[in-house]
Amino acid sequence: MLSKSHIKLITSLKQKKYRLQHSLFIVEGVKTIKELLQSELTLYALYTTESFNIDAKNEILITEAELKRISFLTTPNKALAIFKIPEVKSIEQGGLVLALDAIRDPGNLGTIIRLCDWFGIKDLVCSKETVDCFNPKVIQATMGSITRVNISYVDLELFLNKTSLPIYGAFMEGETVYSTQLPEKGVLVMGNEANGVSKEIEVLIKKKISIPKFGDLQATESLNVATATAILLSEFRRG
Repeated sequence: MLSKSHIKLITSLKQKKYRLQHSLFIVEGVKTIKELLQSELTLYALYTTESFNIDAKNEILITEAELKRISFLTTPNKALAIFKIPEVKSIEQGGLVLALDAIRDPGNLGTIIRLCDWFGIKDLVCSKETVDCFNPKVIQATMGSITRVNISYVDLELFLNKTSLPIYGAFMEGETVYSTQLPEKGVLVMGNEANGVSKEIEVLIKKKISIPKFGDLQATESLNVATATAILLSEFRRG
């Protein structure tokens, strides 16, 4: 049964300041919750209409009406869990690092986290202006990949100034990625959905690359940032 304190906590975790205050985040959906339960993340509480049959003292059986009351989804999916936010790990700069400059859309960030998981990118470096990776909509879009990617929020300008890796950035006017010699180790910077890479970050980028248009009318203004990230990561991995 849900108590008022449970409802108050769950509702508060929709906001970043309370996620940080409590070091907790929300996960919804049976499949994603089960995947996170198998990871190193620590379960804080599990609210479910059907038992997960796990040795979890924090499993709380609730009704569908109660789940609908606490869910952030239009159509709740049988369970909602609260996990503890893990401690930030140090950034390993021995391979390809993806850096995000003020990505705002939760769906884009969630998809990019999944892409990092798919292409074996261990470290995702985000500017402090990038949407919180523990936003419920981001978590939903990652489909569990959040457990396999090390995500760091940093002063991106400072990070790029200090790294010894070659820095590549996605630009409309860059050299076509299909004719660029791409390294195994480096930093790939992806810019904001509306404005691209900021001027402060642009001056630190050593090589600008682009995805050329092939359409006859050349009318499309730009690609979605997650789509562009997928294409560029694929080319980096292809070498």
